Amino acid sequence: MLQQTQVDRVVEAYRRFMERFPSLEVLAAAAEDDAVHAFSGLGYYRRARLLHASARAVVERGGWPQSARELARLPGFGPYTSAAVAAFAFAGDEPPVDGNVARVAARLGALELPMGSPALLAAGRELAGNLHAESPTPEVWEALMELGATVCTPASPRCGSCPLATACASLATGSTQSYPHPRAQRSREEQRGVAAWLEREDGRVLLRRVEQGPVLLGLWLPPFAVLSDGDDPGTVAAALGRAAGFEGALSAATTVRHGITHRDIRVLPFVARLSGHRVAEAREGWTWQDAGAPTVPTSSLLGKLASACRHSRLLPMWDQER
Repeated sequence: MLQQTQVDRVVEAYRRFMERFPSLEVLAAAAEDDAVHAFSGLGYYRRARLLHASARAVVERGGWPQSARELARLPGFGPYTSAAVAAFAFAGDEPPVDGNVARVAARLGALELPMGSPALLAAGRELAGNLHAESPTPEVWEALMELGATVCTPASPRCGSCPLATACASLATGSTQSYPHPRAQRSREEQRGVAAWLEREDGRVLLRRVEQGPVLLGLWLPPFAVLSDGDDPGTVAAALGRAAGFEGALSAATTVRHGITHRDIRVLPFVARLSGHRVAEAREGWTWQDAGAPTVPTSSLLGKLASACRHSRLLPMWDQER
């Protein structure tokens, strides 16, 4: 959960997750959707699917692999995760290098390297390995991570409290803030989409499981489509409604903005409040849900759409400026 998500957002989700899945065996026996639902609000839902797959793999294996090399065969276990689990759970001797360790290495050596680069990760492994050789305990690596998280911080490092200050090349030249170099920024993609918000008189909304596309895969959302150049939003929305079995009129609400990794998506919801209409939703991959408390894994986009559809005036056309 802490991969690419801040601690203050993770704490409560982690507690709920552990209450729901108190053991590896319970997680492995659960449906994938249950694991994804426990990540609701955290984003990056692929993490939940890989965690679930790894739990099943470990249970089927009959126990945890204990070396970084063996752990790396589990779904979702990259070099850092494999080394960290091996080190802290099984006293492995391969250094786990996170961003904190990499930053310490960059500043100690005044390395002209960007964050995330293979060369800087290698420098971090060398630093951690050398410290471990002097005192062979995983606590050395934990201390190095904590040093980066609490002392050698990205902004305003507390160099006067650093036990490695006398060996720091960047401190010697007064240039700690120049290291490490920022990682190359990936350009953000902009997309437009439409959604069909079909709401019953009891307030429940029709959701469909996203089965294809590069984003939101496996989550439950109102019928949704990304627009191509030249697509008419109203026409696409009407087609989404028909796919759900709804033939009535839809009205445009206010545009919603949503960010996913390197994508910025503007979604225009089209709304119909069903009274006397029948929608053929009784099939796999469709469900009526309370948008405020869904029982299926979804995205924070659902809450944004709910706000736009229920609390804003309806617009007659695509709102280009919102």
